[in-house]
Amino acid sequence: MPALIECVPNISEGRDRAVIDAVASAVRTVPGVRLLDVSSDTSHNRSVLTFVGDAAAVLQGVRALFEAVLPRIDLRRHQGEHPRMGAVDVVPFIPLRGSSIEDCVKLAREAGAEIAERFGVPVYLYEEAAAAEHRRNLADVRKGQFEGFGEKMKDPRWAPDFGPRGPHPSAGAVAVGARPFLIAYNINLGTRDLSVADRIAKAIRHMSGGFRYVKAMGVELAERGQVQVSINMTNFRKTPLHRVFECVKSEAERHGVAIVGSEIVGLTPADALFAAAEHYLRLEKFTPEQVLETKLLED
Repeated sequence: MPALIECVPNISEGRDRAVIDAVASAVRTVPGVRLLDVSSDTSHNRSVLTFVGDAAAVLQGVRALFEAVLPRIDLRRHQGEHPRMGAVDVVPFIPLRGSSIEDCVKLAREAGAEIAERFGVPVYLYEEAAAAEHRRNLADVRKGQFEGFGEKMKDPRWAPDFGPRGPHPSAGAVAVGARPFLIAYNINLGTRDLSVADRIAKAIRHMSGGFRYVKAMGVELAERGQVQVSINMTNFRKTPLHRVFECVKSEAERHGVAIVGSEIVGLTPADALFAAAEHYLRLEKFTPEQVLETKLLED
């Protein structure tokens, strides 16, 4: 069986369905690539695509993605709640069957060099592919966003790993990296008060003294009249979903606010949901082999 690598690019468009469909179609038609999911959010004005293939096919999928995005997304006209520095904002590679993080680091560097040369977009390597420790954290790389990136890039510490020393006029810059599986998990609160979401995000995120494998920020969902704690779970085995959910629930109750729902953006491993089911149902001696669909896949 060929080795599989997952690619989960985030693009700065979550409202224009024609643009999103065109980008998805471009990726879907690449030989050897299987597009598994497209998730869009209008408040964030952002879409997350998930596709898999071997290294060569995934690289071709990234090429097709940029060819579709660059003529269609102009950050000079983009507004959304999610921080962004690029039309294609981030391109992470994740090892799946028969592949390793080292394979993904190699692919990230190959993809970064090609993106810069072919499309003239500056590239920053992050996470396991980072060339320096201060570039590992995506939030640090993205800081300043599109509007501030021209000034940021004047600092030698923030020269791109590949490409021009200034942002692309309409496409900005892109972060390309290698990392383990990440779950994008959002919890929506029954209030319009963004400061509540901000305080809860600060309580749970690692950089503020919270959970080791959690990144979080408060986001306004203006169309829904709510706010959201937007979370990236970088290691669901060591910091499970249900533990974070209970902490957010407790913190929200301190402010007299209820949780009105939560959502997973894109795909998630079954084990993350099994762990939540085991916790809330208080299952004894539960194993994934007891799930019918899991058992059928073994045959």
